[in-house]
Amino acid sequence: MRLILNVIWLIFVGLWLALGYLLAALICFVVIITIPFGFAALRIASYPLWPFGRTIVEKPGPRPGAPIGNVIWIILFGMWRAIGHVVAAVSMSITVIGIPLALANLKLIPVSMVPLGKEIVPIDQTRSISANSRVAA
Repeated sequence: MRLILNVIWLIFVGLWLALGYLLAALICFVVIITIPFGFAALRIASYPLWPFGRTIVEKPGPRPGAPIGNVIWIILFGMWRAIGHVVAAVSMSITVIGIPLALANLKLIPVSMVPLGKEIVPIDQTRSISANSRVAA
């Protein structure tokens, strides 16, 4: 089922969203001071291509500059990327087949707003991480 949803997603919205993130990364790389945002945008660009079966988790370790960087990201790119996800979700939810795709679009809004300090991992890896943390506790 994940494969079918991912293929439908890729055809209708995934490629366009990934291109938007790649454009944001390119702009960030051109303006030298925003290179960390460019790497965050590249990291996020792979997620809209194939979202089903993957999830977003917090990166381990301290990230002292992430909150300030995320505020700057929201102002420059995050707000516009989130609006794009909402518009795509509304347009996809018109059909019954599009409802899971619309929900996936809504799932992308938090990472589009605050990408610094986030990591995209397979769902299976998330389950093993949570199981290991329960065993250790």
